[in-house]
Amino acid sequence: MAKSLIFNYKFNLRNILMKPLYILKNRSDIGAGTRGSDMGIDALEIAAINSQNDFFNRHPFKDIKTHNETVYDKVKNTTAKRINFVLEQCQRLKKATKLALEAGSFPLILSGDHSSALGSLAGIKAAYPDHTLGVVWIDAHADLHTPLSTPSGNVHGMPLAAALGHDNSTYQINTVSKETLTDWEQMKNLGTVTPIVQPEHLIYFGVRDTEKEEDALMSEKGIRNYPVHEVRHRGLVQCVEEALSQLAQVDLIYITFDVDALDCDLISHGTGTPVSKGFDPKEVIQLIQGIQASNKVVALEVSEINPLLDEKGNRMAETAFKVIDEVFG
Repeated sequence: MAKSLIFNYKFNLRNILMKPLYILKNRSDIGAGTRGSDMGIDALEIAAINSQNDFFNRHPFKDIKTHNETVYDKVKNTTAKRINFVLEQCQRLKKATKLALEAGSFPLILSGDHSSALGSLAGIKAAYPDHTLGVVWIDAHADLHTPLSTPSGNVHGMPLAAALGHDNSTYQINTVSKETLTDWEQMKNLGTVTPIVQPEHLIYFGVRDTEKEEDALMSEKGIRNYPVHEVRHRGLVQCVEEALSQLAQVDLIYITFDVDALDCDLISHGTGTPVSKGFDPKEVIQLIQGIQASNKVVALEVSEINPLLDEKGNRMAETAFKVIDEVFG
């Protein structure tokens, strides 16, 4: 089985890399609970410069306008902080992703906080409305909360619930304003087709820090998670092959890599919500490459690098850049 996966990876990677890489720089961090991930892209570029790598000079890019100035506004909506601006950001990223795909490029989406992943997903669906979309979500968190169920009000914990078109009303703990519900409905309907993703086409790798409301939804919808200990016990190759088997019927696959999937004790705490006992960089690289072997991957997103929280200099960005360079180098 291992030899089969490696062979397919080498064979299919040539087809993947024939598409020109197009970098979307999305510095928005207004969906996070801690400021600083807006600097993550600059930290990646510094990591490249310090390693004498011209990666960011070799590929065209687009800077996405942000609403980061709104962090200075007083937060009145505690159940979905700045959701109206997050919605606008997702709309911008949706348009940019769609245009990149229609131009025949492979979007490498570099984002501040993870709330914008909804815009990436919507952009793929807008470019390919008749195609079935699979999602590989590499993260320490499930991001399945809604304004009704969130304990924090941070919208970076909600993108997948919106993509699934789910309110999680069974586990409602918040009283939500009409304005927030209106914005939330727009987020759920951001895709050309609603819902953007079906639960059986969503697969987690590394999720290990969830709340009961998310656990209940994962159980109810049968969403598969490969935790770190299972990947190591059963073997990464076998878990990836199982995941690809589950996604055999989808036309396209989107991969998103939140850097808190990495072990914060091994790497650094340079992310907004660090969690121990995560993946090491080699595992993430092999995981992404294994999914790429399907020849269905149309976009990759990297998010949540926060250099302000990095107690080891620029270690998290350096590690994330290593992953990017290994995948596309």
